[in-house]
Amino acid sequence: MSNQDEYTPPKVWTWEQESGGTFASINRPIAGATHDKELPRGAHPLQLHSMGTPNGVKVTILLEELLALGHTGAEYDAWLIKIGDGDQFGSGFVAANPNSKIPALLDYSDGGEPIRVFESASILMHLAEKFGAFIPQGQARVECFNWLFWQMGSAPYLGGGFGHFYHYAPYKMEYPINRFAMEVKRQMDVLDRHLAENEYFAGDEYSIADMAIWPWYGRLAEGKAYEAGDFLDVKSYEHVQRWTKQIGEREAVKRGKIVNVAWGEPNAQLPNRHSAADIDAVLAK
Repeated sequence: MSNQDEYTPPKVWTWEQESGGTFASINRPIAGATHDKELPRGAHPLQLHSMGTPNGVKVTILLEELLALGHTGAEYDAWLIKIGDGDQFGSGFVAANPNSKIPALLDYSDGGEPIRVFESASILMHLAEKFGAFIPQGQARVECFNWLFWQMGSAPYLGGGFGHFYHYAPYKMEYPINRFAMEVKRQMDVLDRHLAENEYFAGDEYSIADMAIWPWYGRLAEGKAYEAGDFLDVKSYEHVQRWTKQIGEREAVKRGKIVNVAWGEPNAQLPNRHSAADIDAVLAK
């Protein structure tokens, strides 16, 4: 049992009772802009405003995969949104995504007012359908969407649940850590059982479902998420490990995962991306 005093909720919760943690300075219970700041615009029709967290990496992997297939219309500018600094509350970003979460895409391909696309799964579907790639046909299409939306519904338990209480909370709490560790391990077992019988999540075809799941659960399988690899015994999920390595070896994945990253090793960070040459220069370091 925890040694922390039992918490008695007040009758009405107020913002002043926020308990701290790594992201306390940017958490707030209201929406809307806090300051005026227009978004920059580059030369390409696709303008991505994001950060190299798992939800952002999904999109840059897809864009790099599209470019690798020869879809020149997938050229893009990627602008770093520093969520720790509150960039997501600037007026331009809020106009692109009223939920103030990365990533947000502005698609100027039609030449007029941009199409705004927010929520990472929506961006993946918009781009995959736009270029006719990475969404299989028939039953595999259904499986692709099954797993894409599984990821969208499951990752909050991993990041906002387990990740927060195990890694970011101001102190360790036994009950929530146990609760969310159990759920994350159940999720890993779900993935492992499926991958025991399938090469990819939609079957034998690589798809946007893999691109959505890999930045979250692949990173966890590599032991790089929340310093929790040993705690969660991630090496025991052998089929997830096989899939994680297989996806990670793709050239477009290696390229996409460094975009909008401003931390870590010099050869793994590219805060802003405007051309293939930008990635080439970083990977050559």
